[in-house]
Amino acid sequence: MGGMILIALGILILLSNMGIYGFDKSWPILLIVISIGILIQRVKDIGGWFIGVAGLIFLFVKNWGYDLHAVAIYLIPLILILVGVNVLIKQYKKKQ
Repeated sequence: MGGMILIALGILILLSNMGIYGFDKSWPILLIVISIGILIQRVKDIGGWFIGVAGLIFLFVKNWGYDLHAVAIYLIPLILILVGVNVLIKQYKKKQ
């Protein structure tokens, strides 16, 4: 996964430096690459799916101007809390 992230980061920085695709609009692609790396290792990883969906949402917001601010200020923290609780419950069950 580390190699994928470095390659994606290098490509995005190169595209930004060449003026083709600004890094301010392309950084969500890194979240998507991280998600793909996680899901390749374990498809059922809820964190990998969450990172991928967050990356897609940020990509749409940054590139196509969707205004998700009103929804995002409540929805994203709520999703983070729910995913965190899910992770803690799974870890607790594994220890027993």
